[in-house]
Amino acid sequence: MSVIVPNYNHAQHLPTCLNAILAQSVRPMEIIVLDDASTDNSVEIISHFASQHHQLRLVQNERNLGVTPNVNKGVDLARSEYVFLQAADDEVQPGLFEKSLRLLVQHPQAGLSCTIAEWREAATGLHWHVGVGMADAPSYLPPQRLVELERKRQLFISSNTCVLRRSVLLETGKFIPELKSSSDWFSCGVIGFRYGICFVPEPLAVQNILPNSYYRRVRRDPQSYRQMLESILTYLNRPEYRDVAELMREAGSLYHFGIPMLKLLFSRPESRHFLTPVVLRNGLWQGTRLFVKKFIPTPLGNLYFRIAGYRVRASTGCD
Repeated sequence: MSVIVPNYNHAQHLPTCLNAILAQSVRPMEIIVLDDASTDNSVEIISHFASQHHQLRLVQNERNLGVTPNVNKGVDLARSEYVFLQAADDEVQPGLFEKSLRLLVQHPQAGLSCTIAEWREAATGLHWHVGVGMADAPSYLPPQRLVELERKRQLFISSNTCVLRRSVLLETGKFIPELKSSSDWFSCGVIGFRYGICFVPEPLAVQNILPNSYYRRVRRDPQSYRQMLESILTYLNRPEYRDVAELMREAGSLYHFGIPMLKLLFSRPESRHFLTPVVLRNGLWQGTRLFVKKFIPTPLGNLYFRIAGYRVRASTGCD
């Protein structure tokens, strides 16, 4: 397996990130760390790790490429059948590689394997799990099952947990730069709705949501965010994604983008076929949830996440 770690000025997070990868029970064949012209001491830290671990190599960009092109460069450089994308400020938990690869070998039709993820907001202290309720045991979920889960708001493919078949990722076009911070959502969705996915119902990765993360920067800029949503619709209306678009329409997948996406769908006649009762219902729910989340006190918010099922139960071995 090839692990791809794109980095830009995350020197303070790199030791935790890289040590967690190296501590996996199944070691990757290679760890490609792509430094995107950092201005901190990232290169020094990466070079130190590379000198101690033969499977880790540093790739330095002469100029800053940006998040998505840097990730795609890593996919092109990867030499293994499977790839795992690890943001430099995130952390993989013990067992993810071993359990994911085992499932992918058992289910060669699947395009990727994912797990439950823990998301932590650094600015607020809120933390919750995504992917809870998708399955009770390690299993393969075919495309139609993903549709059923999505309609019930139970489908969440967290890209920071995904082990992907490289050939499938290349076939889907890798990650599309125009889709900005949703490029991973789109590519993983395309793979899932075409090939099905494997799923491990354990929280095996941590995503740290930092105040100045790529997602936050895009979300704070209304024009940039609208351009991203418009690009999603443009790609879904292309012939090469027609098969996926139909399943996403049936599932109501665009609800993830809440009220801004609903407004855009109403304004674009060529995309109004995505305005189904399920996307309206779930989109309004998503918009309300995101609005309330902005103002809820941290202790109350974390209590809600626990009561409402956004935390795995203690019986799974995780809090």
